[in-house]
Amino acid sequence: MKKIEAIIRKSKFDDVKEALHRVGVNFFSYWDVTGLGNEKQGHVYRGVTYSTADIQRRYLSIVVSDEFANKAVEAILDAAGTGSVGDGKIFVSSVEETYRIRTREKGKPSLN
Repeated sequence: MKKIEAIIRKSKFDDVKEALHRVGVNFFSYWDVTGLGNEKQGHVYRGVTYSTADIQRRYLSIVVSDEFANKAVEAILDAAGTGSVGDGKIFVSSVEETYRIRTREKGKPSLN
């Protein structure tokens, strides 16, 4: 099993959610986060300079069986990418075990 953690633009969340559903990933957790990016200079919008030091993003945490990992990552890459600085990051790590609390199932059956 794999844990996929993705930090994406909030504006791309609905696109990513739909893309994940299309590849069969129907459960994941997410929350709003603030982080610091590499870009240090401010931007001017309608004559007002604003800081890009604190970046509002959405953080997704997804645990999938190994066969869904590449599909999920590709779905996120396709849906979240704009080609601009600040599109986000994806981290993939191994999960040793999962459990469904209600039924005490473990492993792959606990993911459905």
